[in-house]
Amino acid sequence: QLPLVESGGGSVQAGGSLRLSCAVSLYIYNRGCMAWFRQAPGKEREGVAAIDIDGSTSYADSVKGRFTISKDNAKTTLYLQMNSLKPEDTDTYYCTADARRCPTGSWLLRPFYWGQGTQVTVSS
Repeated sequence: QLPLVESGGGSVQAGGSLRLSCAVSLYIYNRGCMAWFRQAPGKEREGVAAIDIDGSTSYADSVKGRFTISKDNAKTTLYLQMNSLKPEDTDTYYCTADARRCPTGSWLLRPFYWGQGTQVTVSS
């Protein structure tokens, strides 16, 4: 069983919404920092949002006010609600987990566990 499995990606028009889900294996769920990253071909990987054990959250400036990261402890699932989507949000999105805590106001640069990625495409 893969430790992290994303779902919920797809195609949407600009201004629309998507919710990404990440099923996290119990042995790594909420042990430390969980986060979403994104990457497009030829671009550097970018941290999008993170949530720590205590529920504190951090966001990239480019998504603040539009994206919300959350978790469901009963379902051991990480979410990323994405509203007001823009074409520049088009990327492959990855959920991540690590036993280390999130740095204050940020995320780990190299989390240990990664999902396989889910594609998000936003058309203008």
